[in-house]
Amino acid sequence: MSDAVTVRRPDTLRGTIAVPGDKSITHRALILNALAHGEARIERMLDAADTRSTLACLRALGVRIEQPEPGVVAVHGRGRAALSEPDDVLDCGNSGTTMRLLTGVLAGLPMLAVLTGDGSLRRRPMDRIVRPLTAMGADVTARAGGTLPPLVVRGAPLRGVRIETPVASAQVKSALLLAGLAADGPTTVVEPARSRDHTERLLGAMGARIEVDGTAVTVTPPDGDLSPVDVTVPGDVSTAAVWIVAATLHPDAELLLTGVGVNPTRTGLLDVLREMGADIELLEQRTSGGEPVADLLVRSAELHGVEVSGELVPRAIDELPLVALAGVLADGQTVIRDAAELRVKESDRITTMAAVLRAFGARVEERPDGIAVEGGGRLHGARIGSSGDHRLAMMGAVAGMLADGETVIEGAEAVSVSYPEFWTDLGRVGATSEAVRG
Repeated sequence: MSDAVTVRRPDTLRGTIAVPGDKSITHRALILNALAHGEARIERMLDAADTRSTLACLRALGVRIEQPEPGVVAVHGRGRAALSEPDDVLDCGNSGTTMRLLTGVLAGLPMLAVLTGDGSLRRRPMDRIVRPLTAMGADVTARAGGTLPPLVVRGAPLRGVRIETPVASAQVKSALLLAGLAADGPTTVVEPARSRDHTERLLGAMGARIEVDGTAVTVTPPDGDLSPVDVTVPGDVSTAAVWIVAATLHPDAELLLTGVGVNPTRTGLLDVLREMGADIELLEQRTSGGEPVADLLVRSAELHGVEVSGELVPRAIDELPLVALAGVLADGQTVIRDAAELRVKESDRITTMAAVLRAFGARVEERPDGIAVEGGGRLHGARIGSSGDHRLAMMGAVAGMLADGETVIEGAEAVSVSYPEFWTDLGRVGATSEAVRG
């Protein structure tokens, strides 16, 4: 039986929120420090279902990881070669990042490993890493003609190659760069547009030889082990996006979001919303662990429709459902193009976000690579399902905070993948919510 939560619109939306640690950076801090030789301390780690999957898989590979206090882990790496063959299948849960990055790590190690996940993950395409890894000499097989998990990885000698990927995907790029650490020469990954660069930043900080030239990234195998790096994980901008959009669209709102990562490869949503007319200030800008960080002050604003396409899409890929929601309450039409990647997320997010928006009374047109939203509308309360997708559950909650009447979100437990405290924080800033069973 799944959880359901009822949400009602607050009269005002005010408060200060410290959003959870960045999911992408948490995964990478754990995995890359597991490949290093020495101890690294990771603070403000996101403790959620996806990152717990990465922790469990690394421990199954023989990595000693301690948690001395909540939100802090100590990774005791002994070098990539010290990873041991797992006794059982590696369960990646719902985490595509865990599966793709670990496949890259394991491809060049002398061991057999099988990686699987939940029903949602087993429907996500893995040919996008299987094919290029095979071109590097890896022995990686999957079901459905090499397309779907589980993945079977038999470690093999790898060669450095130049790979041009058909889509901009940080998970794919990272898997290939991590495999490149074990190759016989440099590996270059060229994307059609630049995706998030957390892997390159952290590899460089750990002593790897990384070169970035536009959308091309080259890694040269190190002479020795990577050096461990302590990481203080910034707040997740994809999680902050929920509050940014809620405060922008609510008629009487002011929210302060503290310690948010504002890596330029991740801030496409801020650019889109500012183009639409949003009032977003970056305060106390600083750097933490090589990542830019700021406090975000967001106030109510009136928006107008825009078109989102091209190189902006990978910089806002996880936030595009929220952009579509903003389009409903903006003046004019909002169009999202070049975003077919949304169809292979935790759900087919183009179809599911269109269904959610229609349930709230929005006028939307689903397209093969995106969505068109007619603005100037109002939202009415609705009963929706999350489709097991954390982003859709939170988008539904934002819509409920803006809608007339009462909204019920079924499958509310999906938020635990990235933001276990979401429903608690929603209540703290003045939105009325209550959990029910059903």
